[in-house]
Amino acid sequence: MHDKTVNKNLVLVLVMITSFITPFIGAAVNLALPKISEDFHLNAIEMSWVTMSYLLSSAVFLVPIGKLADIVGRKRIFFWGNIILVISSLLCALSFSGDILIFFRVLQGIGSSMVFATGMALVTSVFPPNERGKAIGLNVTAVYIGLSAAPLIGGFMISWFGWHSLFYVPVIIGLPSAIITRISIRTEWAEAKNEAFDLKGSLIYVPSMSVFMYGFSKLPDPLAIILTIIGLVGLIVFIRIELKVNSPVLNISLFKTNKLFAFANLAALINYATTFAVTFVLSLYLQYVKGLSPREAGMILVTQPIVMAVFASWAGKLSDKYDPRILASSGMAISAIGLLMLTPINQNTSVIYLISTLIVLGLGFGLFSSPNTNSIMGSVEKKFLGLASGTVGTMRLTGQMVSMGIATMIIHIYINKDNITAQNHQQFIWAIGTIFLVFVLLSVVGVWASLKRGKNNAIIKASE
Repeated sequence: MHDKTVNKNLVLVLVMITSFITPFIGAAVNLALPKISEDFHLNAIEMSWVTMSYLLSSAVFLVPIGKLADIVGRKRIFFWGNIILVISSLLCALSFSGDILIFFRVLQGIGSSMVFATGMALVTSVFPPNERGKAIGLNVTAVYIGLSAAPLIGGFMISWFGWHSLFYVPVIIGLPSAIITRISIRTEWAEAKNEAFDLKGSLIYVPSMSVFMYGFSKLPDPLAIILTIIGLVGLIVFIRIELKVNSPVLNISLFKTNKLFAFANLAALINYATTFAVTFVLSLYLQYVKGLSPREAGMILVTQPIVMAVFASWAGKLSDKYDPRILASSGMAISAIGLLMLTPINQNTSVIYLISTLIVLGLGFGLFSSPNTNSIMGSVEKKFLGLASGTVGTMRLTGQMVSMGIATMIIHIYINKDNITAQNHQQFIWAIGTIFLVFVLLSVVGVWASLKRGKNNAIIKASE
């Protein structure tokens, strides 16, 4: 199942580098939103689109690109993804208006989707089953180191050099990564190279997913309801077409016949939907309600990803020996407790209390992610690894988009499209409580989905 002719550790390092870049930028940009808003005169909804434009484009292209990588080669897509990420990041840094920045964030998302769709598949291709959980754990740790570095390094960069400086990080790190990938990795992985690419399915999927997610993010506006319904109808049509195609861009039968794959992906979707907006919401809370600087807010928010980074690698190793279902389900249950602890926060909530809840959330998410991903990647044939990697990434980014959509929608209900000011602080605090309560309820469903998947016999046998 794995490739012995290539330096697996080099592949892991290169994938870890790109796994560091994207979350670093995502989390650092969240921290920079008030400054970006100040420069470009953005309201709360427009401000959220600096984050969501990137997530939307990343999410909608992941599935088609994952399948394309299985056909034309995962290394090739990984390389060009890095190049697009570098160029688009440079253009983001040079942006002179909110609209221009959002447009280049879309391009950045496409580059990221090429990296996301292939990274996990490359790691799975070169590591044997009994080492895969450890490798995936290290890769997930790289993600959390990116998240951890963002508030610390990002906070200082914003304060000293301005928010534009953040976008030079992918250029400085990503370019050498792309060059080394091109020169040092001679092997290519394209187990589905004789299959035709499902262009028709892709041309239905991308706009349908885009319209659905855009509509969802703008709820409860009447037009948003219509767009959400149109997007859903488009996705239903897409599923019907995919069931009849010989080489579908998304193998729907995997969800029908592979219970583990289906429920582990559902659990991932819910987990990201309940956790991603926590940083966004708390960043606004700490800066607007508590009056902290980006750097001070970052020093508090760094708690969660540091705890995640510590536990993700350990949980990945455990999932090579023990049933990932139990590990992942326990992690999501712990996350639900952390979210419940955040529901009563107000103007007088202490920093110590916030840090305590972030530790609980970090432990829960760190325990969930690596075992769940190991479970998904170990449940499919080799020719579906790109698709599985793309699907994992799609669940992550769709969940993140849904998370931002829920948060933005609830803030919109409480304060409309107004900027956050001292006059509406109380309404904003009520919105925060509602957001976290919704996330708690969703997490309960997520625990059920995680337990429903059943055992991963392949992983259990490999450990014996």
